[in-house]
Amino acid sequence: MSAQQGRRRPSPITFLCWALILVLVQGCATLRPRKPLPSDMESKVEMPGIPGVRAWGDEVSKVFTDYALESIRQEEAAFGREFLKTPAHFLALSGGGDDGAFGAGVLCGWTAYGDRPKFKLVTGISTGALIAPFAFLGSSYDDILRRLYTGISSRDIFRLRSLFTVLWQDAAADTRPLAGKLDQYVDAALLAAIAAEHRQGRRLIIGTTQLDAQRLVLWDMGALAASGHPEAAKLFRKIMLASASIPGAFPPQYIQVEAAGRWYEEMHVDGGTTAQVVLYENALKPLATIYDADPVLRRRSRVLYIIRNSQIKPEWEEVRPRLAAIGSRAIATLIKTQGIGDLYRLYVFAQRDKIDYNLAAIPSDRAPSRPREPFQRAYMNALFDLGYEMASRGYPWLKHPPGFDPDPLFWKADQKQVSEQNRLP
Repeated sequence: MSAQQGRRRPSPITFLCWALILVLVQGCATLRPRKPLPSDMESKVEMPGIPGVRAWGDEVSKVFTDYALESIRQEEAAFGREFLKTPAHFLALSGGGDDGAFGAGVLCGWTAYGDRPKFKLVTGISTGALIAPFAFLGSSYDDILRRLYTGISSRDIFRLRSLFTVLWQDAAADTRPLAGKLDQYVDAALLAAIAAEHRQGRRLIIGTTQLDAQRLVLWDMGALAASGHPEAAKLFRKIMLASASIPGAFPPQYIQVEAAGRWYEEMHVDGGTTAQVVLYENALKPLATIYDADPVLRRRSRVLYIIRNSQIKPEWEEVRPRLAAIGSRAIATLIKTQGIGDLYRLYVFAQRDKIDYNLAAIPSDRAPSRPREPFQRAYMNALFDLGYEMASRGYPWLKHPPGFDPDPLFWKADQKQVSEQNRLP
């Protein structure tokens, strides 16, 4: 093996650590001028000329709740009242970087198995945001998913900047290669197809993190596609790129907004900074409340599929006693544990809103060895093939988040023990 072959190329998380170190010497650098949205304007923020396409993920949004009601009316208008008795299927696609190849493989294998549903709602975070539009449009876009996750390498995603350049920039790498891929695939025809599905009552949501506010933003991408705004395609691609932009490693996306008649510029980064996977969070009033208001909808079954583009169990790795290696491993551990917490959060939503919970994740005992560089083609192909093979045979969906035992006998015994312990003498 040559010295070049043996040299480990830094992962996005590793050079994120180096980027944070450079903060110490970047204090004298010239900052990019911008006018951030003030905190007292957060409740008034809108997209100029495209109202109602975004909501904060941590509070109820009247617009998003109204859109949910509207989606039911659109379904009835498009397919008739009887259609509202058919199951409503939801798909939530998580973050995971190059591990997104697993989710792409699951979707394509699901098509091959023959029972992949047409989803009423698709959500995406980070790499899941890159998958989501194509998953939303269905199996006719499987070839694009396959190409995106088996035919690329790191050079198709980012270019590392030089040390001197990083001192004057907002990230350690340049993601123009990924932006070029989005320009290629997210075109007017794709937006028109998404808009048509949106008008029939389906919804596509992508999450980003508004970094100044430390808050999750949910974007109604179908409403954006259907808006007819001349900048809709550009904003659509920018939101996808923002959701996959690891802060410090990849450049944030700056989005112009309006509040109380004034213009501001928000900084949006990886949705995985605030959540690894989302459903509709708190932006939508409980779905059960909306459904239970109608006697037909009350009987409509709801099914949630979560694809976690990561391993759930801990992954052993020898950590070198170096600052970047320790920092990288710590951040990766935080992301893994955050992701597990998110699976529990969605389980609570599912229980509250009477939704059948189904979870897929990379099985630890069958996962390929992680390569020395991110977005390594052979690794992504192996992950895609693994997801495809599992789904093409009928994916063995997990019915509960990891480590949770819902067995009623277990809970009854546990509750009895607690009751006896708390009994007064």
